[in-house]
Amino acid sequence: MAPLTWRHHTLLQALLSRGPLPERDFHDLFTAMSGKNPANDKQLFSDTLGKINKELGYLHFDLRACINQYDGTVYYGVVNTIADEESKLGSKYSVPQIAFYKGLLEAIVQESGNDGSISSIDALNVRIDNQVVIADSTQDSQSRLPSSITNFLFSQKEKTLSDLIQDRWLAHTSDGKIGLGIRSFLDLRSWFHGNDIPSCVVCNEAGIKASTCPSEACSVRIHNYCLKKKFSQRKAPRACPGCATEWPRQEGEDDAGEDGNDPGEGQEAPTAPSAERSSRRKRKAVKAERVEEAEEAGPSTVVPRRSSRSAKVEAAESAREASSSGAPQPARSSKRRKN
Repeated sequence: MAPLTWRHHTLLQALLSRGPLPERDFHDLFTAMSGKNPANDKQLFSDTLGKINKELGYLHFDLRACINQYDGTVYYGVVNTIADEESKLGSKYSVPQIAFYKGLLEAIVQESGNDGSISSIDALNVRIDNQVVIADSTQDSQSRLPSSITNFLFSQKEKTLSDLIQDRWLAHTSDGKIGLGIRSFLDLRSWFHGNDIPSCVVCNEAGIKASTCPSEACSVRIHNYCLKKKFSQRKAPRACPGCATEWPRQEGEDDAGEDGNDPGEGQEAPTAPSAERSSRRKRKAVKAERVEEAEEAGPSTVVPRRSSRSAKVEAAESAREASSSGAPQPARSSKRRKN
């Protein structure tokens, strides 16, 4: 197999130095390197990523794409595919900081339901002593916790929380809460599945930030962006795939689709041609009304035109009379205009 070229190296270097990139930026970079548009040359784009991943596999790395579940943006990034003690040495975070992150992760994913976020106060109150595994657990195991865990101060939590957000392991959501960052979505895919996090029935990815079926007896979850794709057709039934319960519309969905799906009792939703015919009939009716008004007001509009013509004729005759009598023409013509 041919070695990686400078184009492959450039793509890798951009992801390693800048971190996960939005799909648009990564596609622009690929276009600049290859002169091809990934949207049109999908096979070339797929082959390029496949070649990179084959080489990265020897180092237990992977170039993958994922979706930010809070806004639906696709990102590309390089992740570590093995979790062992040696790989942990590459982290800049200390043992209590990693324990704090694990506590935040559990609170966001498992305790917040389908919202996928917690408040800043709840984040800072997360316990970390239960994140440390002690080999021989006894009643006095609490006293044998490492001092770095027991002495982890509130101010250190604040600093660690800020660092995790800056490094994109966590993120601020649109409503000001704390949620998972794009690096967590990239790196923890296998962890989500291994910890039985409910998956979206449309894309089969973990439903961290998702909508749940309105039926309490049903556990179906669907991401908001997957909902838009699934129910994008106006006539498509908005039914839960698991229990067939009607799925309510989410905040921010297009109301036009609702008008098209729910035309009203005893009425059918008008199609585009029927709506166009209706507008044409309205325009014709308006034109007919204008014609009728013009016909009714016809005599009043025609008479002034004739009177204006007769006035011009009279003005011309008076001008000839004035010229023959020797009287000043401007004065007589002005008097005619006044009359």
